[in-house]
Amino acid sequence: MSRESVPAAVADTVTAAYRQEWPAVVAAVVRVTRDLDLAEDCAQEAFTSALTRWAAHGVPDRPGAWLTTVARNHALDALRRRGRAARLLPLLVMDEDAIHGDPGERAGTGVDDDRLRLMLTCCHPALERPAQVALTLRLVCGLSTAEVARAFLVPQATMAARITRAKKKIAIARIPFRIPDDDRLPERLDALLQVVYLVFTTGHAAPSGASAVRDDLADTALRLARLVHDLMPHDARVAAMLALMLLTTARRPTRVAATGEPVALPEQDRSRWDRPMIAEGAALVRRSLRTVPTRYGLEAAIAAVHAQAGDWESTDWAEIVDLYDLLAQQWPSPVVALNRAVAVGFRDGPEAGLQALAPLIADPIAQIYPYVAAAHADLLRRAGRSEEARQAYRTAIGLTDNAAERAGLQRRLDALE
Repeated sequence: MSRESVPAAVADTVTAAYRQEWPAVVAAVVRVTRDLDLAEDCAQEAFTSALTRWAAHGVPDRPGAWLTTVARNHALDALRRRGRAARLLPLLVMDEDAIHGDPGERAGTGVDDDRLRLMLTCCHPALERPAQVALTLRLVCGLSTAEVARAFLVPQATMAARITRAKKKIAIARIPFRIPDDDRLPERLDALLQVVYLVFTTGHAAPSGASAVRDDLADTALRLARLVHDLMPHDARVAAMLALMLLTTARRPTRVAATGEPVALPEQDRSRWDRPMIAEGAALVRRSLRTVPTRYGLEAAIAAVHAQAGDWESTDWAEIVDLYDLLAQQWPSPVVALNRAVAVGFRDGPEAGLQALAPLIADPIAQIYPYVAAAHADLLRRAGRSEEARQAYRTAIGLTDNAAERAGLQRRLDALE
């Protein structure tokens, strides 16, 4: 059966399974192969097999278990064919306790999770930070190389080379596939948090595809954040990260319209926000800010201001701009500059927002990051500069790979015309 002849319902089921099960399948196969490239290839073969097998025999009761079994069988066959099993095993070292399960390992914490093991392997300090994050997004979260490149705002070829080099270094350095001891966790924590953050933001605003959001990625990131918080409950950075995700996730039910288009914050129905989740996130924010503010603590504080405002009109934009000022001083980035400019536009008016956004408009990043053009268009529209706004909306539409976001931008453009 060719791929084109697979029923749409089966293809959709396999796509959903890929989003939910990919990291677990890859991590399980790594246990067998100790070879990241081979594990990824075998996982991909399993999903390809699912297209035809599930179309012919029906979807199994436990798709994840079926995929893992098929991927492992592919891996064992490959190892036997190559006759290299004995030489491949040392490539990714793992203690016997990690293979068979140590019943005493971190008992009661709930952190004995293959995805967390694989994530911490990818975040080993032997790798450079960009490589740590990129490799984890690719292997643990199943993002395509193009999606990872978009998250880093770099060309796809650059990201492909970065991921390949990282895999080779893991093999050469014989980096172990296990959760490190407590005294070694802090050296991997910054990279781990950056990965979880990028997974969450990629799910929160999907860079490509038909949906404005990818709940599977956002949910995976939230679950991993809780795992890390269980692992390091007293670390302010971890508490802040979890708070940020909770406060943002609490608004999820109102972020997408029935048409699939994203709903802007002023138009969201706040009565549908998850108040218990907001309360949990706000408590974590307060706890995380008792020490020196972290990047995630400041971002969580901004999210808390939005989440705790009774309505759009009562949003404390002065406090939000002050928080963005602190964030820009300590952790400057194009995304922070963009969000600060938008906040200035609401505090001081659209012309002030346009002035704050001007450096980004002149930056080369504006040629690849659609949110700059989208924010520019919205500020121009609010300032009454309709013709310039129309051109900015067209630019944003041309840069946007996400179909739902593109439809929303087109609707705004149509309203102006």
